[in-house]
Amino acid sequence: MSELSFDQMLEGTLKTISTGEVVTGKVISVKEDEIVLNIGYKADGIISRNEYTNNPNADLRELVQEGDEMEAKVLKVNDGEGQVQLSYKRLQAEKASKVLEEAFENKTVLKAKVTQVLTGGLSVVVDDTRVFIPASLVSDVYEKNLDKYADQEVEFVIIEFNPKRRRIIGDCKQLIVAKKQKMRDELFARLEVGQTVEGTVKNVTDFGAFIDLGGADGLLHISEMSWGRVDNPRKLFKSGDVVTVLVKDIDGKKIALSMKFPEKNPWVTAADKYAVGRIVTGKVARMTDFGAFVELEPGVDALLHVSQIAKEHVDKPADVLTIGQEVTAKVVDFDEEAKKISLSIKAILNDAPQEQEEAVEAETTEEE
Repeated sequence: MSELSFDQMLEGTLKTISTGEVVTGKVISVKEDEIVLNIGYKADGIISRNEYTNNPNADLRELVQEGDEMEAKVLKVNDGEGQVQLSYKRLQAEKASKVLEEAFENKTVLKAKVTQVLTGGLSVVVDDTRVFIPASLVSDVYEKNLDKYADQEVEFVIIEFNPKRRRIIGDCKQLIVAKKQKMRDELFARLEVGQTVEGTVKNVTDFGAFIDLGGADGLLHISEMSWGRVDNPRKLFKSGDVVTVLVKDIDGKKIALSMKFPEKNPWVTAADKYAVGRIVTGKVARMTDFGAFVELEPGVDALLHVSQIAKEHVDKPADVLTIGQEVTAKVVDFDEEAKKISLSIKAILNDAPQEQEEAVEAETTEEE
């Protein structure tokens, strides 16, 4: 039996490797553009800069330290100089590809930062692997400008996985739609007519305001914004305002809202405040040929008939009154059930001479 040389015995204690194999080694040297690994083989493993990172200007000394343990993939057992050529980058890409493939198959929700805003969508990176999210799948609404997503984290699922064509497509939209549907279902499950809720003004139109209740929008019609008259909703609300509203009606998926809270209904105390015979003051709100409507307080209007404006004949209210003018009149009729109040300025004028005569008679009596 022949004796083995020292080199032969040493080689027998070292492992064998092959191209494509994944090896683990310890960093024994780091240069600006090269990492040297002890991989337990007769030759050291070398990872060049472009096999470690996609950054051509990276200084590997800032990324890796001597003594670090790392995995790499064998590209060549002998690179021509007796060393083993390794790749860290390709191994990570394969691992990422595997993660993405499993995520695609299992419909796993992923989260990643947007690295690029492109004309047609967003680019995100998962473990050094690029995923493209088309503009149409970024949101459930049309996004004219995607710049707001720059450097933001987004959640998505993989809907197409074809690494050979370098085509990996993500979808944020279906997650957003599912989340909103869940919120909608939860909202309608707890919402009841007569309930007071808080919401955020989403949009204001000429006929009302749409309020986001957290899962669905409700309509606050212009006629339900106040017990008083509202001419322009935009003077009362703007997008982003937080408001407290009353659920007036629920019809399928439509929600009607109101700010006419029962406890603030001015007609609750109107019978006492505007009893027949009381002298009241209000502002002319609008006029017709037969009379002027006077706002006594928000939600309570009274009719001043054209025949009750003055002692003398008045053809039409606009001849002697103007919108916004303050007038003092006497309540001559009050119908609580019909919510109608009638006023008269003439009645005050007619009462004036009698009051003067009574004052004179009183003074005369005192002198006697």
